[in-house]
Amino acid sequence: MLTNLTLATLALLAALLFRPWQLLTGGTRLTPLLATLTLVPWLWAMPSLHKMPLQLQGSAACLVVLMLGWPLAVPVLCVVGVMAALISPMSWNTALDLTVWLGLIPATLALAMGAAVRRWIGLHLFVYVLVRAFLGTAVCVFVAGVLAQWMGHSMPGIDDNLSLVAHWLIAWGDAFMTGMLTVLMVAFKPDWLATWSDKLYLKK
Repeated sequence: MLTNLTLATLALLAALLFRPWQLLTGGTRLTPLLATLTLVPWLWAMPSLHKMPLQLQGSAACLVVLMLGWPLAVPVLCVVGVMAALISPMSWNTALDLTVWLGLIPATLALAMGAAVRRWIGLHLFVYVLVRAFLGTAVCVFVAGVLAQWMGHSMPGIDDNLSLVAHWLIAWGDAFMTGMLTVLMVAFKPDWLATWSDKLYLKK
């Protein structure tokens, strides 16, 4: 618990240094923010609300980063963790664990992935959708799951090798969801993506 609390505190303090509330000016981030707070807590709480033999949970953290930007995504994901605990029978320790390993770690990896893609691959619509939103999400969510398992946060009652397979499958589920929604937002609601710019990616 101490490790999770330390990681969450460091991420939150680092995000607040960038004054994430400034990203809300103009109102373009308000709709994706409210959508995140409405839908993602239920996604995280679902395994606690329905007893399943294999506790598989979607993350959506990479999508939140694409929509809100990392500085705003971090405090929002912390609120998501609190809301998930309030709407389900999970303990606060479990909620903190989810906030760190299902939210903050994938979100931070997505930030690093985005910087690497821009630096070494370049700015292009195809690259943004396929590499950053789709493949990048799969890599970030899977790596976060592996790190969580390495830190001792294994799935209850599941062999470690099987857990790796589960993390891999969940990562691709997250990737398909993030990639599909990103394509729709690029086409119809580009203002909902804080990491998108027509001028940069469409060379306008």
